[in-house]
Amino acid sequence: MPYPEELVAPMRAELTSLGVEELRTAAAVDTFMKQNHGTAMVIVNSVCGCAAGGARPGVRLALQSPNRPDRIATVFAGQDQEATAKARSYFSDIPPSSPCVALFKDGELVHFVPRHLIEGRSPQMIAQELKSAFEEHCVKA
Repeated sequence: MPYPEELVAPMRAELTSLGVEELRTAAAVDTFMKQNHGTAMVIVNSVCGCAAGGARPGVRLALQSPNRPDRIATVFAGQDQEATAKARSYFSDIPPSSPCVALFKDGELVHFVPRHLIEGRSPQMIAQELKSAFEEHCVKA
C-alpha cells in the first residue's frame, strides 16, 4: 500500500524542483521513452533512507554539471506502481532496485546505478559517478 501523498510530496519535490519530469503513469513513461534521440535519465525514487541521504542529493549535485542528459524523469517506487513497472521494463535485464538511476543514449541503456551502489555512499560519491557517465555520454549543455 502506498504511503500517504502528504508524506511523499516533499520527496517528489526534491527532484521536480530541479526540473525533473515526474512520470506517474505507464503511458507517461512510454511517451518519455519513445523520444529516444539524445540522452535521457530515469530516476527511480523511493522513500528509503538511501534515497533521502544519497540518491536525491547526489542527483541534485550531478545536475550542476555542464554535461547533463537532454531529458530527465523520475518515477516513484511503491507509489506510482504502474509507472515504476513500465520504467523498469526499459532496463528489464537488471534486477529491480530502488532507488536507482538509468542513463539512456538514443534509446539504449548506457549506464545504471543500482541501489547497492547508492547505499552507504555519500551524495558527492554518487554525483561523481553520474557526472562521469554524463561526461562520457552527454553533450555539454
